[in-house]
Amino acid sequence: MDNRTEVREFLTSRRAKVTPEQAGVPQFGHRRVPGLRRSEVASLAGVSVEYYAKLERGSLGGVSAGVLDALARALRLDDAERRHLFLLAQAADGTSAAMRPRRGGGRAWSVRPALQWVLDAITTGPAIIGNERSDLLAANHLGRALYADLLADPTRPPNFARFTFLDPAARRFFPDWELAADMSVANLRTAAGQHPHDKDLHDLVGELSTCSDAFRRRWGSHDVRTHGSGVKHYHHHVVGDLELSYLSSDLRADPGLSLTIYAAEPGSPTAEALALLASWAATDEGGRPTHGTVVGLQP
Repeated sequence: MDNRTEVREFLTSRRAKVTPEQAGVPQFGHRRVPGLRRSEVASLAGVSVEYYAKLERGSLGGVSAGVLDALARALRLDDAERRHLFLLAQAADGTSAAMRPRRGGGRAWSVRPALQWVLDAITTGPAIIGNERSDLLAANHLGRALYADLLADPTRPPNFARFTFLDPAARRFFPDWELAADMSVANLRTAAGQHPHDKDLHDLVGELSTCSDAFRRRWGSHDVRTHGSGVKHYHHHVVGDLELSYLSSDLRADPGLSLTIYAAEPGSPTAEALALLASWAATDEGGRPTHGTVVGLQP
């Protein structure tokens, strides 16, 4: 992914989203752009118009943290967008590649026994391990049952983004599919900022852009997000509607991987549905009672 193009399109898209009213900028005459003008962003950030125009053309290499902070304030970036801007600047300097953890060359990732034991010790809610490309790498028995649709094709590595945009079952599984699709793309866009040279991520984006107009349109919006907790809604084909709180934590021993645990409110209909899901998961029909990784993948 070309860094200059990423920078240019990200800054342009953020500028277009800020109205003069939001920025407290006086309006005079007819405006030809939907958001702020370059000159207005430059003024708000305390830099010259020429310098900001250079930045928006994609030249973030060597930009100071102070200028990046000023840009973030001028463009009203949220925490995820601000972090993305800084990561793009690191990539422009070439520092992101140096800071990125090294991976074993071409070796498929496999779950360590102790890590699977930790997953299997979580018995009252689904628990999964994923990476920044939205691959599902490992799960406990309830995690495998929850994402049975995602795991329906054992010949393909399970990936949340690919499932969301290319599998018809996703429209039923995610009651608010539009929101799920927005979040999926924003997560991948965030990962692209962190790992601009990740070939597997680049290939995934290319595949989805080719096969899905809905993905391609969202990818062009340059929205990013980070998430560590919240509530997700699903419609499981066996137990019906589920409303699950979740918490995601980075794995210190495995940089780039995260553990996500889901839980239902005690005594709620979802808690009852999870108990039913556990019973279904214990049967052959449930499909995946065995231990181990979901599928061997590169983290």
